[in-house]
Amino acid sequence: MRAAVIFGLGTSPADLKPFQAGSPTKWQQGLPASSNDADAILIFGGDGTIHRHLPALVRLQLPVLIVPAGSGNDFARALKLRSMRDSLRVWRDFESGKIQAQAIDLGVIVPSASPARTHYFCCVAGCGLDSAATRRANRMPRWLRGHGGYALALLPALLKFPAFSMRLTQFNGKQVNGKQFNDNDPAEAEKLTLLAAFANTQFYGDGMRIAPEADFADGKLDICRINKLSPLKLLSMFPTVYFGRHLLLPEVEYSRAERVHVQTETPLEIYADGEFVCATPAEISVAAGALRVIYSPR
Repeated sequence: MRAAVIFGLGTSPADLKPFQAGSPTKWQQGLPASSNDADAILIFGGDGTIHRHLPALVRLQLPVLIVPAGSGNDFARALKLRSMRDSLRVWRDFESGKIQAQAIDLGVIVPSASPARTHYFCCVAGCGLDSAATRRANRMPRWLRGHGGYALALLPALLKFPAFSMRLTQFNGKQVNGKQFNDNDPAEAEKLTLLAAFANTQFYGDGMRIAPEADFADGKLDICRINKLSPLKLLSMFPTVYFGRHLLLPEVEYSRAERVHVQTETPLEIYADGEFVCATPAEISVAAGALRVIYSPR
């Protein structure tokens, strides 16, 4: 077997040594030029490192193993890879043929201003309050981002971020009241909103379960929309997001869709996997089975 290795910020070839020990695999550093040049890819890093390589990973269609080593590891968390030890165990199972790579979904963002551009994301895209917090967190030192930086950045924003007018048009979605919609009958709603998250996986912000029902293999995005509420109530809601209990609040709407168009009164930044992508308006959708990952569902 031949494996290509990508080292994210703060990682080095020394991190690969446990995988090399007693392994028959031939190792090479950097992305392979084509799918014929390797049999698998290992990524040492966090969500940002994965995000930046998604276009190449989709093109190559090689099995990918994530080794969590970033300031945010929400994609690895969704794959039940919480440590290097977990990734090493899964890699040994893959090397020996005990498990096979599985195809999972990715999110796709297409800015209305640049419809020819396609941006993939693996975890969650969002705009509003969470984008403001992410922008602030990205300016923090890396060590602080990896130790609750997102939560620290979010807390002050909870008290002063203004609600904004957002129109969401969902296609092939299901509203919380159970009514089905299709492309000829889209669900459309414009409301004063604090946060809208479009989730391929449950987690973002280093462990916040913004979309507790998300499934990265169902061909749909889970959409969590938090409408206008008082700063005090928003502040009290914040800890519940880590357990997915925010869905119990009447101001929180939760739905699923294959595709959603996002429009705001004034352009707002959209971040995905902790990285800036574009400003609204934009279309966000699902690329079903776009990425092959090595993980153990058990």
